[in-house]
Amino acid sequence: MPKTPEQWLEEAAPQRNDGIFKLFVGYAPGVGKTYNMLSEGIRRKSRGEDVLIGLVETHGRKGIAELAQKLETIPRRQMEYKGASFDEMDVDAILARKPRVVLVDELAHTNIEGSKHAKRYEDVMELLDANIDVLSTMNVQHIESLMPMVQRITGVQVRETVPDWVMQRVSEIVLADLTPEALQTRMRRGDIYPLDRAERALGNFFRPGNLLALRELELQQVTRAVDRSLESYLEKEEGGKSVGVHERIAVCVSSSPAAQYLVARAARMAQRIDAELYVIYVDIGVDDNPQDQRSLEQNMKFARDLGAQIVRTEGLKVAEAVAKVVREKHITQVVFGRSAQTGWRRYLYLSAIHRFLRDAPPVDVHIVTQEVK
Repeated sequence: MPKTPEQWLEEAAPQRNDGIFKLFVGYAPGVGKTYNMLSEGIRRKSRGEDVLIGLVETHGRKGIAELAQKLETIPRRQMEYKGASFDEMDVDAILARKPRVVLVDELAHTNIEGSKHAKRYEDVMELLDANIDVLSTMNVQHIESLMPMVQRITGVQVRETVPDWVMQRVSEIVLADLTPEALQTRMRRGDIYPLDRAERALGNFFRPGNLLALRELELQQVTRAVDRSLESYLEKEEGGKSVGVHERIAVCVSSSPAAQYLVARAARMAQRIDAELYVIYVDIGVDDNPQDQRSLEQNMKFARDLGAQIVRTEGLKVAEAVAKVVREKHITQVVFGRSAQTGWRRYLYLSAIHRFLRDAPPVDVHIVTQEVK
């Protein structure tokens, strides 16, 4: 029996080993992430693609609920936790159904204890590995390296985050944007939250200053994603030629919990200039007790989640050991942290910096003041 044109095209098409990850990014609830995701899912279904909803949160919004009804939905998995009933996305049911495209809302969500994975982004990674395309949504404040900055801007600690390496896995990023003024108008109409809750939100998270700052972060993230795509295209077209010297940023950390602030700061610097990020820990024999070791491992995990390469070394003096790593790894910028110290502690700190500058090759040095709580 002769092959159909569709069969010939299927055989001629390159075989994909994993799915395409498309992320709709916003800066606040109500800017249109879920609406845009559903709209694309419906368009793709109309073109003949096998599309279904893995999980969509309507939050009582009528327009979202009406769009969601136009697509097949995988029933959620019912789970018991501490005497209460919860429902989560059923990853195994989606894998068994194996659609071409699945919609998964709220990428940063933390799953109920006992779920297959602890985080929803881990669910998404499994679906992508199974060669299923995923459309998902997330607000920019959930990117892990931005957490300290978002807390300073809004006064709100974001507890659900997505590691920066997940953003590197995104194939396409879509900006779901709305001006702060238009977003506040939607809020006052009750389109996002019920009116009684909306008034409280307008006086807190949805203040104009917060929204402007968060929108700026969102635009920066999308711009960097576009720049990476353009650079990849140009490198491919130019036969892999690279122009200029690639920057490498290193940050020196200890077992102190404050080190995570430094790592996040260095990660943001690295993202802005598309630099490689290194985290250096020098073991001088002062972090032997179990509490320090636990704190150190937490710092290392945080760094790895932000995509950093970890360098652990030993030495009698931190400055000399760091200078050696900088020379060996061809680091171009180094970030040191310090607390607001005075007296002899400040003198020792400055002496260590001077020794590093003496021993290290020419590099840019950034000194970041940490708040001590």
